[in-house]
Amino acid sequence: MPLEKINGQWINFEDTGGDKGPVVLAHGVLMDHEMFAPQVENRGDGCRIITWDARCHGQTENTDDLFTYWDLADDLKGLLDHLEIRRAVIGGMSQGGFTALRFALRYPERVSALLLLSTQAGVEDPDKVATYRMMLDVWEAEGLNDQLAEMIAAIVLGNEWEGREPWIAKWRQMPRSLLRQAFHTLVNREDIHDRLGDIKAPALVIHGTADAAIDMELAQRLCSELANCEQLIAIEGGGHACNLTHPEAVNRAVQDFLGVLAGSRVL
Repeated sequence: MPLEKINGQWINFEDTGGDKGPVVLAHGVLMDHEMFAPQVENRGDGCRIITWDARCHGQTENTDDLFTYWDLADDLKGLLDHLEIRRAVIGGMSQGGFTALRFALRYPERVSALLLLSTQAGVEDPDKVATYRMMLDVWEAEGLNDQLAEMIAAIVLGNEWEGREPWIAKWRQMPRSLLRQAFHTLVNREDIHDRLGDIKAPALVIHGTADAAIDMELAQRLCSELANCEQLIAIEGGGHACNLTHPEAVNRAVQDFLGVLAGSRVL
């Protein structure tokens, strides 16, 4: 996997190559670039997909500094510069969506379209913050025990997905020293609903009907307040990481969206 030094961090990324307009995908909290394997494996002919690991995640080698999702947007800009990509479809799941929205606000000329999965524009729900803080305290103090691992898997992956064990194994290997940084960024982000109308790029919002981390109503608000949201696709029974657990429905929606963009010469 290539590493590139960007803004003081060694950013890990993967680039499939391809002659069509690039799609750049950013993962959610506690995940990494491999969560988009179903999209990479089922991309259309010539489709170029770039996935990357955010600070505190995956194989990215980061500093100890606190950071914001604006900083991750700057990291993404640096990655695009390194790859000599002028414009791309910018996508993300959950925290990746928080980053994508801020990237679109700060670098609108670099965005051909937005692909927003399981995300929102507001702050974290206070009740969820309290729950996540309790879980973090246990994880830091005692390690990831079986009960806590199942709680996290239920929130991110749902209760019935058979592919959960490799992700639980990854979480057990995560350095505990990175958890607090990622949590701080998650719970201290600001509300940007009042700026959504400034984002002019066409957007697709995809959200699972069983998402335990972000309510469907927040996805509906996101789509309604973006200036050019093409559609909200509800993934029936999909949880938070619905692109991983319900790839067929998500891939179909993404491919249809990219096809429309290509037909209208947005890409």
